[in-house]
Amino acid sequence: MHSTIRDVAAHSGVSIATVSRALNTPELLNAETLAKVRESIEALDFMPSARGRQLRGVSTRLVGVVVPTLANPVFAESLQGIDEAASASGYRLMLMTTAYDSGRERRAIETLREQRVDGLIATVADAESNPLLDELDRIGLPYVLAHNDTACRAAVSVDNRRAARDGVRALLQRGHKRILMLAGSFAESDRARLRYRGYEDAMLDAGLTPYPPIEMDFNAEELPASLLAHLSDPLRRPTALFCSNDRLAMIVIRGLRHAGLLVPGDISVLGFDGIPLGEWLSTALSSVATPNREIGRHAWRHLAKQLGLSDSKAIDEAANEANEPIPFKLPHNVRTGATIASYIEPAARMAALEPENPA
Repeated sequence: MHSTIRDVAAHSGVSIATVSRALNTPELLNAETLAKVRESIEALDFMPSARGRQLRGVSTRLVGVVVPTLANPVFAESLQGIDEAASASGYRLMLMTTAYDSGRERRAIETLREQRVDGLIATVADAESNPLLDELDRIGLPYVLAHNDTACRAAVSVDNRRAARDGVRALLQRGHKRILMLAGSFAESDRARLRYRGYEDAMLDAGLTPYPPIEMDFNAEELPASLLAHLSDPLRRPTALFCSNDRLAMIVIRGLRHAGLLVPGDISVLGFDGIPLGEWLSTALSSVATPNREIGRHAWRHLAKQLGLSDSKAIDEAANEANEPIPFKLPHNVRTGATIASYIEPAARMAALEPENPA
């Protein structure tokens, strides 16, 4: 059973009104009393009811946003879309990052609850099995997931499995059969897991056996030496790499070039996300492009509907359901770029390079 404000008052030996002041106007309490109440709140794992504030008509005009990182431009683009739409409605954002860490994800959501945000927009590690989101459902705090591709919660994303399948098919159509997938940790990203399933779909449809995925730390800035050695071995390396995000694809391309390999001459590389930076590279990154800024905008509009704001009309029309949090999917496209090329058999490649014999 969850603790109540009455339990906190009894535990700390103060009145319910004092606990309320500790939560809402802590500056009115002396340091000793405030510390005593906060110790009880922590000991009892108490959280104030967001639904209770809503019923009293109390609004902070704050929306919490939780993203894994801003080092990946995908989330910066999404954040920009949220901010543009929320600002137009007079809302401010409170941003927390998790660094793909489950402990930080919990603390981020708890911190935003303590700050009495009116709602949340979040990208979490796992949308399907998530006690934090279950708790938000229980207390009635409105939230929308951005980028998480799930059928069981309010969410805005692309169809990650289908998008990945389309990307890998673009490699297969260029003659590649030895296609390897590099991904961030599956435990930290349900998107990466879905994209691997899309990779499997494409390979199986082509009559090929999918390779096991190679998982990497999302926060890594260099390829592991063992992986680079594998990719540098002409007898073992794949002819094409499918990376679960563009940041990883760019790290891979840099590592391959430092090892003396050509992209796409020796290995084709396909990313996922379609960040603008990829198009600015000297060799434009091939990628499965997703509308990241629009994902942010639509996430806000879907949250606005839950908050009862007038600018929720667009999301209602798009989802065709005004009263249910139906997951909303946006379109993707495969941006061919210049880091993938048609596969040429080594013998044919060598023949093309040999000079013709003089007549």
